[in-house]
Amino acid sequence: MATTPPALPDTACSVLSRTLNEPLAGTAATAVTWLCLEQPGPWGRDALRESHLDPAVGAELADRAKGTGVRVVLIRRPGRHPDRHTPRPARVYLAHTAPGRTRLRSGTVVEAKHLLDHDFAAWGAGDIGDFGTVDSGPLLLVCTNGRRDVCCALLGRPIAEELAVEHGDAVWEATHLGGHRFAPTALLLPTGYAYGAVDPGFARGLLTGDDVATERCRGRSTWGAAGQVAELAVREHIQASGPDDLVVGAPERVDGDWLVPVTHRDGHGWRVVVGERVDPVARPASCGATPGPAVTHLAHRIM
Repeated sequence: MATTPPALPDTACSVLSRTLNEPLAGTAATAVTWLCLEQPGPWGRDALRESHLDPAVGAELADRAKGTGVRVVLIRRPGRHPDRHTPRPARVYLAHTAPGRTRLRSGTVVEAKHLLDHDFAAWGAGDIGDFGTVDSGPLLLVCTNGRRDVCCALLGRPIAEELAVEHGDAVWEATHLGGHRFAPTALLLPTGYAYGAVDPGFARGLLTGDDVATERCRGRSTWGAAGQVAELAVREHIQASGPDDLVVGAPERVDGDWLVPVTHRDGHGWRVVVGERVDPVARPASCGATPGPAVTHLAHRIM
């Protein structure tokens, strides 16, 4: 059954963002490795510390991830997700997103605290072979954290529910993926490409296609904002579709812009000039937040 998006007020952050025609490129959260921990039941605004997960364990997971390139999110099955506090093993996915080294592993933990026995720095560097077993993927996470932003819950949940009927465990609800105002948002693992303004048909294509969809793409989480924009610009410029076709180098600040090197796996390279623009039109980053200016990254030139 096709999902009909619920009507949102004109003041909703996602409605305002669409009205302002905000660019999606360069807005993905930055993470080289994603740690996805199953936790049913309600999620608070700070889900790792405000859910049925032991808040001390959640806080420690967040602390361990800092500075390692690992981002921790909670996941749950779409639809009704009661948590009656009955101890049971939790599903865990671990995804490394670097081109040429993308991999996805899955397993279970009896207690979430057992994840603290692992080396988060090694996971961030791509050494994830100490956890679980190889998973063929892909995995699609749809943000539905309503306590963080109502747009994500109202727009994301129907999509996750519809797709889960067809794709089962390949689709999960997730906590904050960044960019509420681009809701409904989704993350495709293990490549780490983030998307905004998704609908069931588009999301279905992400799960069934092998090529990178640049439409509605916010960027690959492997890179920072300037790198995300540069990679997508080159990808569209040369019509590169493979997820491992392009690698982004370290951006360099030149005359107020970013000069970003992008290399194809065949050895060809480009330099992309990416500028930052502060939009004077104030808008909330999420529903209920104080409106403010947004910084937009734009590819000015490919050399």
